[in-house]
Amino acid sequence: MLDINLIRNEPEKVKSGLKAKNVNSSLVDEFLSLDAKWRELIKKLDETRARLNQLSKERNIDTAKKVKEELKAMEPQLPALEEERGRLLNQFPNLPDPKWPLGKDGSENKVIKEVGKKPAFKFPVKDYLTIAEDLGIIDVERGAKVSGSRFGYLFKEAVFLELALVQYAMEILSKNGFQPVIPPVMIKPDVFRGMGRLGGGQEEERYYLPKDDLYLAGSSEHTIGPIHMNEVLEENDLPIRYAGFSTCFRREAGSYGKDTKGILRVHQFDKVEMFSFAHPEKSEKEHKFLLSMQEELMSGLKLPYRVVQICTGDMGFTDYAQYDIETWLPGQDQYRETQSCSNTTDFQARGINVKYKSSEGSKYLHLLNATAFAIGRMVIAIIENNQTKDGNFQIPKILKKYMK
Repeated sequence: MLDINLIRNEPEKVKSGLKAKNVNSSLVDEFLSLDAKWRELIKKLDETRARLNQLSKERNIDTAKKVKEELKAMEPQLPALEEERGRLLNQFPNLPDPKWPLGKDGSENKVIKEVGKKPAFKFPVKDYLTIAEDLGIIDVERGAKVSGSRFGYLFKEAVFLELALVQYAMEILSKNGFQPVIPPVMIKPDVFRGMGRLGGGQEEERYYLPKDDLYLAGSSEHTIGPIHMNEVLEENDLPIRYAGFSTCFRREAGSYGKDTKGILRVHQFDKVEMFSFAHPEKSEKEHKFLLSMQEELMSGLKLPYRVVQICTGDMGFTDYAQYDIETWLPGQDQYRETQSCSNTTDFQARGINVKYKSSEGSKYLHLLNATAFAIGRMVIAIIENNQTKDGNFQIPKILKKYMK
């Protein structure tokens, strides 16, 4: 969540940040109005309770009865006011880094570098699904028959390729100080909300299980972040880094008609995710480190990619600063997003109450997340960039030891 004192003390700064993220700045005035009512009610309740205590000590029974009735009339107003205040606060995104490109949508993102040479083929280029279906390693028709649209089966070599990508990522990341973890794929509503993943219309993306009052996690980072919820970490232990592997679930709300065929945009996918609990003064450096790890993983696969600085209007709800890596897909003749890398500063840390112990007392940490591999998308990139004339494809050299 956003710092309430920031909204109260610097409303114009917050309005400017909201506008940069395409959020109506009137939210600030609406919240401040409700917050003022809440603060006034809290003050009156405290004063009335104190008065009642004093009257009780003085054994002024008749006046105490009247004050008690006043208190009974006021107290029921508080829960509804707090609920509405919390609902409004939940709609505030993290404010963007003022150094980041200002823009309304993805068309204003900034490419900061391109790496690798796009493959040149001496035969007609095929898309990954044509190759994979001919080889019998991806089957979306049977996936749709069993589960509906945006699902698929991986078979044979595609299965070993996924497992190889996971092993490769985990080996590299563990050597660089990341603790491997397989997190839960279900999360409590209050924890999900604390991670900032139910605000700003994101709830439409989530799968909710009402009988159990649980959500399915949309990304590995959603349940890695709360590992240290309500904890105070030692400053000398920072940064604390995790590399998580899990299945993820998304409704893909708002993407109807886009990438409906194949495994590029699906409801269920596997992912290796990096997550870091960092010192606030070092989170910008940590952000660049996570990006460097993404580039190391990509360079090992010898895939052409570019690094993109995501403009304010296109970046995620929880993000202060965001990079994307887009990989070249020759079968589609375009770059497509395969990884993201985000610094959420103290936004998520406030929501789940995770701090570090400093010489000046406990302070909120900065939390960062970065995709190592969204497995399905990497399978697509490997197939398309390494396709052969006979309708097959080459496995990247670095993965062969895991493929046996």
